[in-house]
Amino acid sequence: MRRFMSRAVIASALTGCCIVAGATGIAVQVQDAAGKPLPDTVVYLEPEGGFSGGKAPTGAEIEQKGLKFLPLVTVIQTGARINFPNNDKVRHHIYSFSPAHKFDQKLYSGQAATPQVFDKAGTVVLGCNIHDKMLAYIKIVETPYFGKTDGAGAVRIELPAGGKYTVRAWHYNTVGGATPEQALLVKAGDTVATAIFKLPMKPPAPADGAASL
Repeated sequence: MRRFMSRAVIASALTGCCIVAGATGIAVQVQDAAGKPLPDTVVYLEPEGGFSGGKAPTGAEIEQKGLKFLPLVTVIQTGARINFPNNDKVRHHIYSFSPAHKFDQKLYSGQAATPQVFDKAGTVVLGCNIHDKMLAYIKIVETPYFGKTDGAGAVRIELPAGGKYTVRAWHYNTVGGATPEQALLVKAGDTVATAIFKLPMKPPAPADGAASL
């Protein structure tokens, strides 16, 4: 995908300038400061003037398996529900102290955990009172236009119409919690708009988001 970007488009994306392209979708590439692809980066777009209500937000699932939360990063729209099935052979006690959504799910196993509804935008960090190394991150956004980068640091987000958008990129390990943004002008057509983000990253913590069996 990146090999089709002109030098002008890449320079514009990296400086945060407005990008003009004929598209009803956007392809985003996220890298660290050294140019290495950044998977598990949340990318979301907000249209100028806001957006009208639509269908109910799509729910998600974060399982516990192998003494890990899977997936490590989840992105949902405000009002969405998340289920927390325990697929381990041991019980877990999950919790969040994050202002966006505080909860405490007592020791449980199997599919019986109470689903949680996340009705406030922000970031939620999950932990387990029994297994300290278990971590997961939930990004709650108000917009329905969002995605998460894959192993190559890429994500494509479809849009219902052209217009002016603000695109933001968030990663749980950025320096200072930075969430850079770019202005984007999307025109309806067959060509996908493109943007590139480079995020300053903290050194990864040992065995981040994982625990040994």
